[in-house]
Amino acid sequence: MWRHGDVFIEACNQIPNGAIRLPHLLLAKGELTGHAHRIEGNRGASLFEAGDERFLDVTDDSITIIHEEHAPITLTRGIYRVWIQREYSPDAIHRVMD
Repeated sequence: MWRHGDVFIEACNQIPNGAIRLPHLLLAKGELTGHAHRIEGNRGASLFEAGDERFLDVTDDSITIIHEEHAPITLTRGIYRVWIQREYSPDAIHRVMD
């Protein structure tokens, strides 16, 4: 499992049936800063969405995830589940905002 700021990444076995391929490689975009957790070079992988979860299919030998405020992370070929950290308050559970 990897943590990239408020984004968590873990290896998994498959992309769920019915997941929709996204036309970009932005894992998450900061609502406050505009900074993005993204695949460097915009290639070597495909990003899918199933409900509120995202799945990353790395097809190159490796890719690098970058963000303006975090050290890069290298992932090797495989499938990964990607989700945003949540925070609890008595009113509701919210996504952490970057």
